[in-house]
Amino acid sequence: MRTVLLGPQRFLTTAGTVVRSVAPEGPVATVTAGWEDRESADGELDEVMEGRSRNLHLYGRLSDVLVSDEHFATEALAHRDAMDELAGLYSLRLQRALDSVYAVARRPARPAVAEAAFADAVRGVRDIDDWYLRTVDQLYGELEAAASPEASEPIARHRHEVAQLLGDAAALAIAGGHVGILLRCLRLFAVDPRPEVPVVAWSAGAMAMTERVVLYNDRGPQGVQGAEVWDRGTGRVRNVVAMPHARRRLRLDDAVHARVFVRRFEPAVCLLLDDGTQVEIGADGSVPEDARVLTETGAAAS
Repeated sequence: MRTVLLGPQRFLTTAGTVVRSVAPEGPVATVTAGWEDRESADGELDEVMEGRSRNLHLYGRLSDVLVSDEHFATEALAHRDAMDELAGLYSLRLQRALDSVYAVARRPARPAVAEAAFADAVRGVRDIDDWYLRTVDQLYGELEAAASPEASEPIARHRHEVAQLLGDAAALAIAGGHVGILLRCLRLFAVDPRPEVPVVAWSAGAMAMTERVVLYNDRGPQGVQGAEVWDRGTGRVRNVVAMPHARRRLRLDDAVHARVFVRRFEPAVCLLLDDGTQVEIGADGSVPEDARVLTETGAAAS
């Protein structure tokens, strides 16, 4: 099972070269659902794929389902509202816990005491992350019980068509965009290529391939904000936190901030995916030794 994660493609396009290397011939199924209303504006992507692309049009399929299946649309809206409510509570708990971690990490103390206090504070943050994901799973379960996709004719029809396109594909390429919309579409239409079909994913697409999607931005208009777990990913890539735009969004010069980030998500590797980066995940899920990853000192090891 070959999976290649790439950095953003806006300034330095590598997706075409990588796809050619893993699948020299045959159609390439593409996912641009993260682009939302611009999903079909994929002419440039098709050119990069040398005319081999076959867009799965997942966002358009989602729009069709929401129009044609009123019951599912109603339950999906209620699910979205519940997720928003949960996210607000999570953010409130998380930011206060992170403030405590940063304060403990910067307070002078004897090494043994300081490390014990820091480790316990990080455990508190991890507990909040785990609570959030457990509740996310619960909300997905409630949606499944209230409006099972298997009971929806439009969803079943679209899943069948998507499966046919994937069945004919030599590779699957997943673009970036809005990671929430992308995940919703991948999940709803059961996008699960055969193990022998290589997957090349970039930006939000790379994030979606992991077990949990983490959002972060140290350089936003509100200053440094604590990274937040957003949702479960597809889990194709294990024990990795995919971090596109790392140089633009991370304060790599802040050792305390980096230390908290790494400890919080260990044993997962915090994989930095900047422009031009390409990382092929090993068959055993391992990250190559020369990949750039975040370390506790803030430096990017390679």
